[in-house]
Amino acid sequence: MSVSVESVEPTPVEPSRNHPAPAHTSHPGGTEDPERTESAERVERPPGAEALRPHAETAFAAELAALAAQDDRPRPARWKLSPWAVATYLLGGTLPDGTVITPKYIGPRRIVEVAVTTLATDRALLLLGVPGTAKTWVSEHLAAAVSGDSTLLVQGTAGTPEEAIRYGWNYARLLAHGPSRDALVPSPVMRAMAQGMTARVEELTRVPADVQDTLITILSEKTLPIPELGQEVQAVRGFNLIATANDRDRGVNDLSSALRRRFNTVVLPLPETAEAEVDIVSRRVGQIGRSLDLPAVPDGIDEIRRVVTVFRELRDGVTADGRTKLKSPSGTLSTAEAISVVTGGLALAAHFGDGVLRAGDVAAGILGAVVRDPAADRVVWQEYLETVVRERDGWKDFYRACREVSA
Repeated sequence: MSVSVESVEPTPVEPSRNHPAPAHTSHPGGTEDPERTESAERVERPPGAEALRPHAETAFAAELAALAAQDDRPRPARWKLSPWAVATYLLGGTLPDGTVITPKYIGPRRIVEVAVTTLATDRALLLLGVPGTAKTWVSEHLAAAVSGDSTLLVQGTAGTPEEAIRYGWNYARLLAHGPSRDALVPSPVMRAMAQGMTARVEELTRVPADVQDTLITILSEKTLPIPELGQEVQAVRGFNLIATANDRDRGVNDLSSALRRRFNTVVLPLPETAEAEVDIVSRRVGQIGRSLDLPAVPDGIDEIRRVVTVFRELRDGVTADGRTKLKSPSGTLSTAEAISVVTGGLALAAHFGDGVLRAGDVAAGILGAVVRDPAADRVVWQEYLETVVRERDGWKDFYRACREVSA
């Protein structure tokens, strides 16, 4: 017997996205704990308050609506947009009516096309790459464009239980009435299966191996058994799953060969050129800055370019002109870290300066990103400062600022 969509709807208490255990406790008699209920009400967002970081489908609702209105291409079952429109949403473009779609991902077009096409088949999608290559960002926007909902998310950690991927139980109802549909608390993956939507699993390789393998039946048979009820959930057309994994985590919890075969793996590379990385950092910092009322990015484009140059040279182990070999620090120095450094610098400039991003505002952030190992990385950083930064034309202010925070 198959469980209907209604049977896996949420219980009156919404479970956590990361753990499907019930969000409240009950007294032994089954009545709600008034203190817990009142506490839950206190954490509701105040009326009129804006979310610090809206979900993609909310932040870019106007673009998604414009694409849907002009999208006359075939759409897979339960997709909000056609594959072409999904790719346009991620890569950016101008629609026939003049609507500008901002790029969400700056990189090879073929990577996005392969990712979107994968989701239109019965194969799950694995986004693989070093830290900071926008795996989570791409995953969120793909889910938003395909299903209109990016929140069916399981966050992978070393403590992720099997219930986070399969289902859990409302323990008060379970004790009071035994196993039943009303007592079952569906996971985000189960919800996606029942509703024909896209589920997401972040950092899959951080999930224990035995928990990872609960996905095998889901991805191969498109079925999730519920042995306690003698039932199962069969995936509705439109269901698929996007997982992300950091390829530097190999050996932590490697995917089994059986599970890996269920995925089509797409590797997200680091930006090919310095200008592409500067563009990415500028766009993301601009978006974050607007939500935090920070100064406009163009006022600090020179400092952004310097941060990107430092990160790329130390990451690649050679200066941009190829003349000087460098030692690389232990950190990844990813694009995401560059965004964090520049955002922190803008906040310093806004609150403790004149609002213009300068070398002194980003120096401490760069030091924190580069020097992860206090012994080995500090030597690498000092050598880079003295042999490269000190001698570079136009970088005297940057050299002084970095020396000051490094002292």
